[in-house]
Amino acid sequence: MEEMNQACPGCSHKTKERSEKEYRDLLNRLSRIEGQVRGIRKMVENDAYCTDILIQVSAVNAALNSFNKVLLANHIRTCVADDIRSGKEETIDELVATLQKLMK
Repeated sequence: MEEMNQACPGCSHKTKERSEKEYRDLLNRLSRIEGQVRGIRKMVENDAYCTDILIQVSAVNAALNSFNKVLLANHIRTCVADDIRSGKEETIDELVATLQKLMK
């Protein structure tokens, strides 16, 4: 559950250990989203009507937004809160930059 200070092998990004429940919940959400995307692909392959496809794409967008909200909330409750308690104020700047990217 604690954030690792070392970079992951082959990249410059931080890593984070997650609880088994958080890990399972995130992967389950992503699996459902993958299934929805595969469904959209089949709709295109089967010449489904445009508006039917658009509605399914909208559902995938909503699912991805929901995934982001859950992940962001977990990040703030764990990584950000722990860093602020440790005096790492630069984490606030990182959070602000992340939020700006998410709100494009």
